[in-house]
Amino acid sequence: MSEWAVSIDNLVKTFGSFVAVDHVSLQVPKGEIFGFLGPNGAGKSTTIRMLCGLLTPTSGRASVAGFDVAADPEQVKRNIGYMSQRFSLYDDLTVEQNIDFFTGMYGVPRERRAERKDYVLRMASLTERRDSLTRTLSGGWKQRLALGCAILHDPPVVFLDEPTSGVDPIARGTFWHLIGELSRTGHTVFVTTHYMDEAEYCNRLALMYAGKVIALGAPAKLKRDLAEHNLLRLDTAAPLDTMRAIEREEGILEVAVFGSGLHVVVDDVEAAMERIRGALAAQGIAIRRLEQIQPSLEDVFVALIEAEERKAA
Repeated sequence: MSEWAVSIDNLVKTFGSFVAVDHVSLQVPKGEIFGFLGPNGAGKSTTIRMLCGLLTPTSGRASVAGFDVAADPEQVKRNIGYMSQRFSLYDDLTVEQNIDFFTGMYGVPRERRAERKDYVLRMASLTERRDSLTRTLSGGWKQRLALGCAILHDPPVVFLDEPTSGVDPIARGTFWHLIGELSRTGHTVFVTTHYMDEAEYCNRLALMYAGKVIALGAPAKLKRDLAEHNLLRLDTAAPLDTMRAIEREEGILEVAVFGSGLHVVVDDVEAAMERIRGALAAQGIAIRRLEQIQPSLEDVFVALIEAEERKAA
């Protein structure tokens, strides 16, 4: 048996002349929480659909739970759980009825159905809500039920596609606790998210842009790689005018808007600060804050994508 829960080798998917997934290669070991990051249109969902046996690759190879996604898609589907931001639940059924329905749909053996139902109710803390109509549940409780239904058949690999979209931060935190529990019991979790704080929970991340994986590694490693450059926080009353005033200055490598201010990547901190002060003074722009800071994952995300856009240009 392979040590990899997911293995991808030069995977390509085209739609006519459009390349949605462009020679992606990566491997995910069993029990890992693997994060997929990238802007809309980057190719994340297309890649996941191929890994779930729902789309046939144009070229390249991929296997999930030891099964080839092109040659044996039905076996792939039997060995994965899948949950998207549009929870596949029936609002007119109770919590327990939804679980019973998906238990049958996933072909859970009859002798294991009561055990798996009890496990899901306990895992998702839904025992007290088992008779509630699903439509009366909050987004966070629906989210837990949807995850429970996706793992009723105890699949070794679980795909979560933007599972926390539109859910409040407290419910998101609880949901990630459940994901951690799944990983600790040996399940591999492959998750896409737009939330940078959630990406920190992943063991490793792949950043996709324009169909390609442009960075791969643990969150701490990706931040360390960016920390080889120096990062400044710059706050003024006019961030866009400030950006235009400093972005062509010598030693300024990147400038990006973050919240109400700017993050500026520079080669030499003291020299860059001096140039920034001079350029803004010449424009009559007052500095509220200018200091060196440690990069966040969002800084990594922005810096890598801007570097790709410069290459493309």
